Amino acid sequence: MDQDNNSEDESVGPPEDPSEDLPCLPPGLSDGEAMELLWQLRSQRRQSSPELPETVTCLTAPDGSLLYLVGTAHFSDSSKQDVATTIRAVQPDVVVVELCQYRVSMLKMDENTLLKEAKDINLDKVQQAIKQNGLMSGLMQILLLKVSAHITEQLGMAPGGEFREAFKEAGRVPFCKFHLGDRPIPVTFKRAIAALSLWQKARLAWGLCFLSDPISKEDVEKCKQKDLLEQTMSEMIGEFPALHQTIVAERDIYLTHTLRQATRCVEAPPNAQKVPAVVVGVVGIGHVPGIERNWDKQLNINEIMSVAPPSRFGWVLRTVIKGVMMGMLGYACYRAGGSVGRALLSLPGVQSLVETLRPPAA
Repeated sequence: MDQDNNSEDESVGPPEDPSEDLPCLPPGLSDGEAMELLWQLRSQRRQSSPELPETVTCLTAPDGSLLYLVGTAHFSDSSKQDVATTIRAVQPDVVVVELCQYRVSMLKMDENTLLKEAKDINLDKVQQAIKQNGLMSGLMQILLLKVSAHITEQLGMAPGGEFREAFKEAGRVPFCKFHLGDRPIPVTFKRAIAALSLWQKARLAWGLCFLSDPISKEDVEKCKQKDLLEQTMSEMIGEFPALHQTIVAERDIYLTHTLRQATRCVEAPPNAQKVPAVVVGVVGIGHVPGIERNWDKQLNINEIMSVAPPSRFGWVLRTVIKGVMMGMLGYACYRAGGSVGRALLSLPGVQSLVETLRPPAA
């Protein structure tokens, strides 16, 4: 069994627009009768031996509960269809997606807004990333956002479509809960940066800054082929083994933990009898092999949730950068003159930057 963890699976409410697939109940039913009727309806819809896409893996919990794990490519239309097909066929009790509370906004944003947001990396996003994750982790997050923006621009498709599809389909299933199953992204970034040497950080940043290879939808679909995936993972392990450990292997463990937490018996009306649950997990296909390997293991989540304090070098680097930026701001105010300088300092963007640069209270 998993060791106790302070943070349980995070649940997200259903979509604001109720689905037309939920039936209209006869008037005059008591709450208990309505629940029993909906439960029976879902049981009738649930297929006992569903024909599912090749990207779906079925895992069984000790109590007989079933997990249907959908491996996806994050910029793929066919992955969205795989998710919809699976949820409609198995009518799950719980849907778990590879998101955390810091990325939950993508579930309720429309495609056009997400497409614009993914392409637009501005000063506000840089400041928010640094404030949330620290200097080095924040800058690394911005570089990864640049990669995502590059793919978005190449494909004309917003990321995370399969998660939005899962959210929408879960709202159409009676009693279905929706959980966020991924480790908080600030923890992942901070642990990843701490695991890299200075030289590795420089090489990774250089590679991300100058990423310009063209990407097609066919290339994305190839990512769903396990042989290509294994080749890519092997290259990544050879290049940055510490990065693979924190971004992939540790999150495999965390996702396994949250999926096992969700894959537990549920209470069936009208007498609250315990019955095996049916769960659908939606994760990047790169996490599927690790989740399969960890499924029956004893896991300790606390080990992968701790973040080491900043190193002395990191403190020195942050102090130097803050000093340079404060010096540049002061020189700009000096050159602009008194009244213009005060006007410049009154701008919301400049005040936000000064607040970011302000040293923490002792």
